[in-house]
Amino acid sequence: MHTKLVTFGGGCFWCNEAIFQEVKGVIEVTSGYSGGTTDHHPSYEEVCSGTTGHAEVIQVIYDAHVILFEELLVIFMTTHNPTLLNEEEAKQETQYRSIIFYENTREKAIIDLVLSEYQTFFDRPIRTEVKKQECFFKAEEEHQEYYKSNKESRYSIAVIEPKLVKFRRRHNTKVKSIT
Repeated sequence: MHTKLVTFGGGCFWCNEAIFQEVKGVIEVTSGYSGGTTDHHPSYEEVCSGTTGHAEVIQVIYDAHVILFEELLVIFMTTHNPTLLNEEEAKQETQYRSIIFYENTREKAIIDLVLSEYQTFFDRPIRTEVKKQECFFKAEEEHQEYYKSNKESRYSIAVIEPKLVKFRRRHNTKVKSIT
């Protein structure tokens, strides 16, 4: 096993977490906060207030022998709308921005290439922010594995499930087998 790490955000971390937990080769997904201006561990309330500058993100640990960095980026780019600035569904708040963090110049070059290739699929410019990896703050426990613990909630049924269906249909060869 060759484990690697990628951090990105595109809307609510609950949706992204649920999608990436189903991806073959993904070992662990942790919801959290990154990309802000504070050096202390922010709370969900602080992030939602917009005062910390953090985005809701997921940190994905994956086996690079099973799934490539590029493949994770493609899944990310096709499971949210990267042309929206600070938007998730009808909400417009900075914590929902589209953002990808890179570890090194190789990853940055791959991100730039994928963004450039995917721009042709959109009528509006891609607004995904690309930043060097910085502090990642794990979100509170109630935000971890939200969908698995709350499948019957209105949010899960109305927002997360349709995104999962779209992901499964579009990336059926990348979905983990259910045992």
